[in-house]
Amino acid sequence: MTDNDALQMFCYQCSQTAKGTGCTASGVCGKVPTVARLQDNLLYAIKGISAYDYHARELGYSDSEVSAFLARGFYSTLTNVSFDAGHFVALALEAGRMNAKMMALLKKAHIDRYGEPVPTQVFTGTKKGQGILATGHSLKALEALLEQTAGTGINVYTHSELLPAHGYPGLKKHGHLAGNLGKAWFDQRKLFTDYPVAILGTSNCVLIPTDAYRDRIFTTGITRLPGVRHIDGYDYTPVIEKAKTLPVLEEKAGDYVLTTGFSSSVVLSLAGKIKELVQAGKIKHFFLVAGCDAPMRKGNYYREFVQMLPQDTVVLTLACGKFRFNDLDLGTIDGVPRLIDLGQCNDAIVAVEIATALADAFGVGINDLPLTMVLSWMEQKAVAILWSLFALGVKNIYLGPIAPAWVNDDILKALVENWGIKLIGEPAEDLQKMLAA
Repeated sequence: MTDNDALQMFCYQCSQTAKGTGCTASGVCGKVPTVARLQDNLLYAIKGISAYDYHARELGYSDSEVSAFLARGFYSTLTNVSFDAGHFVALALEAGRMNAKMMALLKKAHIDRYGEPVPTQVFTGTKKGQGILATGHSLKALEALLEQTAGTGINVYTHSELLPAHGYPGLKKHGHLAGNLGKAWFDQRKLFTDYPVAILGTSNCVLIPTDAYRDRIFTTGITRLPGVRHIDGYDYTPVIEKAKTLPVLEEKAGDYVLTTGFSSSVVLSLAGKIKELVQAGKIKHFFLVAGCDAPMRKGNYYREFVQMLPQDTVVLTLACGKFRFNDLDLGTIDGVPRLIDLGQCNDAIVAVEIATALADAFGVGINDLPLTMVLSWMEQKAVAILWSLFALGVKNIYLGPIAPAWVNDDILKALVENWGIKLIGEPAEDLQKMLAA
């Protein structure tokens, strides 16, 4: 078999031959790259779904339909299974539907286990005593850690995507759940160096440690780090024993207080009042400013954007993207908070439930609400959530800080034509467009 014969096997069954003008020596005819990118997109979405599936299974919940899709979706990306770009778009939309189903199941698992979240103010300083800092997404791991540290005098702090744990009654009942340290995942090397505490990594978004704290960080569950002790199961005795050898932290107030724990039930209990405020012109627009943060300068867009918002607007947020601005005090509108933290990235389903309920209250579709979604994306779960929104018919999303790597000109054109996707630009210019729409 010649190189051209092999190349032709990977072409689209198009009219060009391997030696034709539509094909290059590298095998890029303008179609195969798009299929490969769509396959990458599907793999990212499947990874995101798998993360939520994993955490639901930690709590004893699973869904056979989602499991079957994961197998079929993975299989579809094998070599020579399909060269049909439209097929992979359809699979991406199906992945979005499966992800929405899995997010709803994980929400149920969390609430069944820990109760419905309630609005909670979270301390961001340190309490006197030795400490353990838990980072990641696993509420199950945090629960076990809290139970095992009860009565030891050790304070437990959350970091990044575990901030929403403070809103769950079944977790906040532990008085030694002391507060939240730091912001999004990428601050950990400095944060973990600055605080002489034991550290437990419970999921993805952990970085390879520096020597400054390598001997006091542990992993659990799915997570592994080179040169770091891993704990199988949920017996965190080694973490606790390490914490006991470390210095006592001093009592120190944080620079701000964070608020989390706005479940769909809490927000929808305000639906009548929100409707009245909208009709009275006191609330003119809602923004969902959320997503996965990334350590790039353009991420400052989201803070600048929120700071520019008029006083008659309300911001819903979730996932670690909120750390760009969740220290801001935006105040209230007749008792309705202007900044509402809905939780972890999987709580995007809460945002969907709220938007659907408000649309029903106003007798319009979701896309007809005075609501604009301004999302940041970084990793695989954000890709799965984006396709969930597409599958639910949500349009005109602003996306940044840059276009996803799997997007080429043809894919971007399709996203624009079918779902009105817009890449973020300058905050002031974007805000003007959003309010004028």
